[in-house]
Amino acid sequence: MIHLREILLRDGETRPTDFPFNLEIVQSWEPLTFESPVTVLVGENGSGKSTVLEGLACAAEMITVGSGAAHRDPSLSHVHDFAKWLKLVWNKHTRKGFFLRAEDFFGFVKRQAQSRLEMEQELERVKEEYKGRSKLAQNMAGAPFAGELGAMRERYGDGLDARSHGESFLALFQSRFVPGGLYLLDEPEAPLSPLRQMALLSAIKEMAEQESQFIIATHSPILMAYPGAEILSFDQQPIGPVSYQSLEHVNLMREFLNDPDAFLRHL
Repeated sequence: MIHLREILLRDGETRPTDFPFNLEIVQSWEPLTFESPVTVLVGENGSGKSTVLEGLACAAEMITVGSGAAHRDPSLSHVHDFAKWLKLVWNKHTRKGFFLRAEDFFGFVKRQAQSRLEMEQELERVKEEYKGRSKLAQNMAGAPFAGELGAMRERYGDGLDARSHGESFLALFQSRFVPGGLYLLDEPEAPLSPLRQMALLSAIKEMAEQESQFIIATHSPILMAYPGAEILSFDQQPIGPVSYQSLEHVNLMREFLNDPDAFLRHL
């Protein structure tokens, strides 16, 4: 399912000249069209793919993992004005889904662990405060905290912090993906081993078959290889589609794996 069909840059008033309006991809902007349920954004560092993804998250008023609404997130203030210039064209406007930057994940895990600890401490406080009173009174007093802990365990098991970064990152996706959503993922490969990246591809495929749409900024040749994905290059102006086999990331990785000594002897 393609929920978001196109991103336009509004005409009319004179555009600002500061970041990110001074980026070449913004200055040469043409309608950015999505033609596949899975779109991969590629380009070198500084090419603007993360900036566009952040602006899109704000324009669509998406939820960020661990930070609330993107358009109110102070860490995204650098794209708030840019987001106001984006015009989104929808086939079907969905409110399901989320925006995730890899760096936000670790803060989310820390906050979740702190929240779980606070709930456990509150249950201990209730246990001491209600000592000697009926079991019913104890259960009623502790119900809000026990309910919150139960919901966290149902969604995340023993807690995301109880697993390796790669395992917890993948568990977050698996627990938060729902059918019919729009998912914006910025470099989700960062904490994932190649095997975990393959597992993420499988989860994406499952959701894409259930009317979800993904727009993913990545440097990973594994994620770029998603079958049927549209690959948009930010290394050209205007942004446009490219083939997997033509990608420098892919060819460089292939050449390195075929003959690493040819690269490493120059170190």
